[in-house]
Amino acid sequence: MSKLITKLSITATALMLALPVQAQDSTDTATPGADTVVATVNGTEITLGHMLMVRAGLPEQYQQLPADVLWNGIMDQLVQQTALSQTDDAAETKRVTLALENERRALLAAEAIAVVAEEQVTEEQVQAAYDAKYAAETLGNEYDASHILVETEEEAQAIVEELNGGADFAELAAEKSTGPSGPNGGSLGWFGAGMMVAPFQAAVEEMEVGTISAPVQTQFGWHVIRLNDTRTEEAPALEAVRAELLSELQGQLVENRIEEVVGAAEVTRMAPGDIDTSLLNQLDLLED
Repeated sequence: MSKLITKLSITATALMLALPVQAQDSTDTATPGADTVVATVNGTEITLGHMLMVRAGLPEQYQQLPADVLWNGIMDQLVQQTALSQTDDAAETKRVTLALENERRALLAAEAIAVVAEEQVTEEQVQAAYDAKYAAETLGNEYDASHILVETEEEAQAIVEELNGGADFAELAAEKSTGPSGPNGGSLGWFGAGMMVAPFQAAVEEMEVGTISAPVQTQFGWHVIRLNDTRTEEAPALEAVRAELLSELQGQLVENRIEEVVGAAEVTRMAPGDIDTSLLNQLDLLED
């Protein structure tokens, strides 16, 4: 039912926005605010604040519409909902009561989290987070490698022998490799840990610069690898990751606050072993 109401609300807004804008009755807007009454339905007030909350929750495709276009659609939606809510059919069932309780709980929790998320993160905290995340000892190695990909181990072993005999790696790659890097001499460019499939990555990390590997099998076939160079991964500039670090620090503040509040609360909870968890599937219980 709640999903249906939400869908109807969005649909009603969309339909109303498609209608021509009607002239509005004049109202006292000398000192407009969230409590300013903009309409009444059988004596029930609809305020500017109610309209603002609908406006804030509109689907993305309506967010950029000008206010004079949105006004009637939002007003009509609220008038319709208010009138419907006053009918005898609009009983406050257990489903509605529980949904309202959950919504109120979620909104209040979001307000509490917003307060924590807005706490100022100091420059010292940002720098410390940057240093911890991008300290030299935490940075991995990057590898510049080339490979020749063929279908069988025998083909790969024959290529190893040709290379050991002095054949040019790039020429053999262009001639024999079935991989997309073949025309480019087999070059894969620079890559870091975890960027290649595991057998290939493991082989590269064991190699010395300038050496040729024994045939390495992956799901793509058999590879002959040459390690061209290695380097330590470079840390990004602080400004390039500042937003990311701020988000992580603020997220940590929120997590700490949640742990603090829940830890201080007197909580009792029923464990899955204490109840038949299949009850979660019995949505008909909401109809009692």
